[in-house]
Amino acid sequence: MPVYRDEAVVLRTHKLGEADRIVTLLTRRHGKVRAVAKGVRRTASKFGARLEPFMVADLQLYEGRTLDVITQAESLGSYGAQITQDYGTYTAANAMVEAADRLTESEGSLQQYLLLVGALRSLARAEHGSSLTLDSYLLRALALAGWAPSFQDCARCGREGPHTAVVVQLGGVVCDTCAPPGTPRIAPSTVGLLGSLLAGDWADAEAAPERDRAQASGIVAAYAQWHLERGLRSLSHVSRESAPQ
Repeated sequence: MPVYRDEAVVLRTHKLGEADRIVTLLTRRHGKVRAVAKGVRRTASKFGARLEPFMVADLQLYEGRTLDVITQAESLGSYGAQITQDYGTYTAANAMVEAADRLTESEGSLQQYLLLVGALRSLARAEHGSSLTLDSYLLRALALAGWAPSFQDCARCGREGPHTAVVVQLGGVVCDTCAPPGTPRIAPSTVGLLGSLLAGDWADAEAAPERDRAQASGIVAAYAQWHLERGLRSLSHVSRESAPQ
């Protein structure tokens, strides 16, 4: 059967039989792949912890009828241990991999792969607050999937902004003419934070006050839940507490 190599990040795992595990992977060149890791749950497994969630590995696989089979795994990014040490970081990472699982299919998803690996690496290194990292990841992943929000011009008619009325169902901020009656308004500084998170402008994002961060997180969560029809179950467990500076 055809054998291939690829880099992959582990999204989730499921037990199979007494010693095996089904691993869902987001790969660099083959999109999302479901594969079997045989004997991985045995103490003497050659794979060790390289096939746990949040880990990045260089894999050799061969194609099966329904599931591919992993034959080799070399670690490229050991992020799992650092991520699981902090509850806020762990819950943010879970939301990220669930979103990646929902936003990618079997075709190539190089940009989604690179975005997820970068976000998990940033979480593991505690480069930014876990909540900010999650919100930025979700906005950018949704944008790559074709659902880029507008936080400057009106998402409905394109009227030049800034605007402060937000309707996630319409794609972001809207002008006064397009805003339905009762549309909530947010502070201009919160709109600015959302734009910074989408653009990856960390200097501006980290300078935002806690009130803007909390409001932005609610909008990001609503936007993600709207476009992912079944929503993200992990979001309800995400810790939004600020990490000590």
